Amino acid sequence: MRQLDLADIQGGLLRAYGRLGFPKARYFFFQVHDGAEGRRFVEALRPHVTTAARWVNPKRGEPLLRTRRPKLTDAIRAKGIADYPGEVQLVKPKVAINVAFSFLGLLALEVPTRTLRGLPDEFIDGMEKRAPMLGDAPFLERRDAIWRAARDKPVHIMVSLNAEMDATGAPIAELEAETEGLRRLCAASEGGVELLSGHGPTGAPYQEMSAVLRFENGVAAPTNKEHFGISDGFGDPVFVGQYGPEAEAIKRVGGGKLLPDGKSWAPIATGEFLLGYPDEAQEIAGFAMPIEFSRNGAFMAYRKLHENVASFSSYLKAQGALLAASGGALDADQGRATVQAKMVGRWDDGVPLMAAPDFAAWEAFDRELAAAQAAGDKAKLAEIAAKFVDFTYAGDTAGATCPVTAHLRRVNPRDILGPVASSGSALANRRRILRRGLPYGGFDPAHPTDDGEHGIIFLAVCASLFRQFEFVQQQWVHYGLDFNVGSDTCPIVGNHGQPGQGAANYVIPVDPAGQGAPFVCAGVPQFVEPRGGEYFFVPSLTALRMIGMGIVDPT
Repeated sequence: MRQLDLADIQGGLLRAYGRLGFPKARYFFFQVHDGAEGRRFVEALRPHVTTAARWVNPKRGEPLLRTRRPKLTDAIRAKGIADYPGEVQLVKPKVAINVAFSFLGLLALEVPTRTLRGLPDEFIDGMEKRAPMLGDAPFLERRDAIWRAARDKPVHIMVSLNAEMDATGAPIAELEAETEGLRRLCAASEGGVELLSGHGPTGAPYQEMSAVLRFENGVAAPTNKEHFGISDGFGDPVFVGQYGPEAEAIKRVGGGKLLPDGKSWAPIATGEFLLGYPDEAQEIAGFAMPIEFSRNGAFMAYRKLHENVASFSSYLKAQGALLAASGGALDADQGRATVQAKMVGRWDDGVPLMAAPDFAAWEAFDRELAAAQAAGDKAKLAEIAAKFVDFTYAGDTAGATCPVTAHLRRVNPRDILGPVASSGSALANRRRILRRGLPYGGFDPAHPTDDGEHGIIFLAVCASLFRQFEFVQQQWVHYGLDFNVGSDTCPIVGNHGQPGQGAANYVIPVDPAGQGAPFVCAGVPQFVEPRGGEYFFVPSLTALRMIGMGIVDPT
């Protein structure tokens, strides 16, 4: 197994913070007006950046201090470093801090031209110039002010704070302290670095996020729901070196690549997500020099996606009633749940259609899960948990179980694009992305609305924005040629005509050998609208130090 230098990799690349006890987040965006002050800002921030080094848990009896040195200094101990230098382990922080740069940000920080010219074209262009390819062009005027003003005041640096919350669901004091610390760093630059405002309708100074919470006896707990009520966070890619052997053996099932036997799974090549490593083609992609600048870094697409919750709710309710009237469901509620599952590829609790093809099977699945939970049957629970991710589409080429144009099947086609149905798919393996982010905003659940501030901050992490993120966004989300459905777009995140106009249709197929007719969802409205974003480079800790100290040497 490949051993990654975890202490050199930023933690947000390998960790989905929202699933690891950090349900709150704030993203800050800065513009650099003076290169020297910008570098001082980066260098002051660098010691606080959270790496991917393993976290120890003293509550489980794990050793807090394991060092080859006779003793640790107070300063090192205060930062929670358990073994320094050498194999670094950290105490889990209250707030995880990470930093990334746009191309114009690297230019403003005076990274040498010879290094900059080695960066990929799409990153140099930036997200706004790629808007037609991404399907964003109809929504450019609906972006938040910070992104509409980006031509005159471009975003250079992104700093993310992912944090724990208190029992009431409120931000913890440590998050407020880190927020104030960023403001102080800006003030110390004396105008050299500016914190940019303009998020949401109020023009807030940072983008605030929170997991959707549930409350029991006044105590808050995060859920894996987003504002459409869909469960999220299943099947994130697993790559070589990301986990230890035991965790990898579990997580690679459904999250890795499908092997030619059509049953076994292996972790994806590291180079699909981190720069400087072999990818699925057994190549190490070209990168900006020197090698240390690129290695252990990655590219990231930041996307703010507004959700039209009222349109989603009312449309599914209407289509559910039509499905019930056509005999495709027993009642309107079952019809609504079925239409939603057929559009998403999963039922609203995350159970995939490939594990529960219809409403009755879904109910039976959940009963089996509840019984195993009540009995504390760990073996049965592990078997059921695997069904959430361990499935293929080889036995459903017509899409009778999971439509070929469902969101889940579009963004990860698994085995259906291989040369034969059971061969796995090299094409899909080279289009995987790490998904990060959290919901933002909220609304009164009793009165869903399209207006207001609510949606998802979506971060797509990969080694190639063009080959991975942009390909999926253009070819699989906004076109359907690979799935033999022409120009049909994704029913959830695709463009369905001009804003405010429901121009798309969505077909729910039936078994070709049966007697039923397909159900057509006509006039699908726009459910998701981009509100802005940018492409960023997430450097290693080595590169971050080089940038901050101004010692990038491309020769």
